[in-house]
Amino acid sequence: MSEARIKPPKSLLRLVGRAIVDYDMIRDGDRILLGVSGGKDSLSLLAILRHLQTYAPVRFELGVITVDPEVPGFDPAPLKAYYGDLGIPWLYEQQPIMEQAKAHMDGDSFCAYCARMKRGIMYRLCRREGYGVLALGQHLDDLAESLLMSLFHGGQLRTMKAHYRNDAGDIRIIRPLAYCRERQTAAFAEAAGLPVVPDSCPACFTMPSRREHMKALLAREEAEHPHLFANILRAIRPLLTEGAPP
Repeated sequence: MSEARIKPPKSLLRLVGRAIVDYDMIRDGDRILLGVSGGKDSLSLLAILRHLQTYAPVRFELGVITVDPEVPGFDPAPLKAYYGDLGIPWLYEQQPIMEQAKAHMDGDSFCAYCARMKRGIMYRLCRREGYGVLALGQHLDDLAESLLMSLFHGGQLRTMKAHYRNDAGDIRIIRPLAYCRERQTAAFAEAAGLPVVPDSCPACFTMPSRREHMKALLAREEAEHPHLFANILRAIRPLLTEGAPP
């Protein structure tokens, strides 16, 4: 399917639009850098944001960044032509995060270590290229899993925020998919024929993952309680707005 014909479903557009408005994510003149791994969620968000650019009441610029952690099997090279066809700037940075984790990781999961390292790289490139907003592709399933991980293993009531500033205060981080389910982005990516990179992080499947355990737990509970994620979203709203940026 050609990029010009890719129109996200109204259900996704409605949820993303509501999240953007609820948390004041996108403002007039914003230059937004979207972290794209090549997975279904980040590519779906790219298509959604590009579509919103055509009619949103605010004007914003959009670029993408891929951080390659140099894990076996991850090859984002095919996406270069895709971004070229879109006419969108693509930043690409390689760093042997997996090897660094083996040497420096202490009491942390590989996924958490990798995410922290990637975030630092993305902040650096945002500053270098003049992007003031970093968009990330985590969805409601991710937020629910993070909530349980914080409760079970950290003794804290917290999850990923929908909109916040980094510690330095110079970059706003937004998660426009905060109200969306993973199955929605998966269905859209498949229907639209998005060029998803298979197994975008094979290490996540070989390293011990508490997140995968939480995902399975939530799936079991949702099978018995269909409104589980709606209830979770209602419960975590105060956590998503906590410390909202000016």
